[in-house]
Amino acid sequence: MQERTVEDRLREEYFDLLPEIQRVVWQLEAEIRFHTLQILHDLKDPEQLLVKSRVKDCDSALKSLVQRRGLRLSGGEGRRFDPEALEGYSLLSLEDLAGVRVLVFPNRRLNEVDSALRSHFPDWTFKPIRNEGRAVLAPKYYGTCPSASRRVFGEYQIVPMLIGLFWEVEHSAMYKFRAVANSKEMRDRRADVERSLSQFEDGVERFLHTPRS
Repeated sequence: MQERTVEDRLREEYFDLLPEIQRVVWQLEAEIRFHTLQILHDLKDPEQLLVKSRVKDCDSALKSLVQRRGLRLSGGEGRRFDPEALEGYSLLSLEDLAGVRVLVFPNRRLNEVDSALRSHFPDWTFKPIRNEGRAVLAPKYYGTCPSASRRVFGEYQIVPMLIGLFWEVEHSAMYKFRAVANSKEMRDRRADVERSLSQFEDGVERFLHTPRS
């Protein structure tokens, strides 16, 4: 019989955890929708608030664990999971198996949403998404929803809407081309797009709030 690899054990762990991951994402999305409901009701045209959730799929979870450990999956170049450390790897170390992204437009609503959710999740860990210059692009937090699971982490992000929509397209396009996506050229281009979208959102917001005769 062929010996099980570390990846085999982690895939088995993933599908054992999947019902809990789904419960966490449902619970987290419900709580976020509830605690941003008043903000949603107060929005003025063309302001928007969109809540989107996702469960990290199995392959993405394994790749995330590899990247955070500085390793590579079997069959790739460089280091791999150490088969002698089989019990040393667990998907429970990932902070984003269950994730919710709150897309907000315009930017002035970001702090309002952040304050509302931080009050409800006071013990969650702040781990912001930063740009190439290390400035905060989007607040991000992770923690647990004990009523859904005490061991699976959930994560939520509060993201400027245009940048969040760009990330969705960029992630889908570059997911299979990690080396290209992480090249300096593509990082610079991504930073240029994020900068342009931020400037556009700021420009729209200034226009909307400038008194006109």
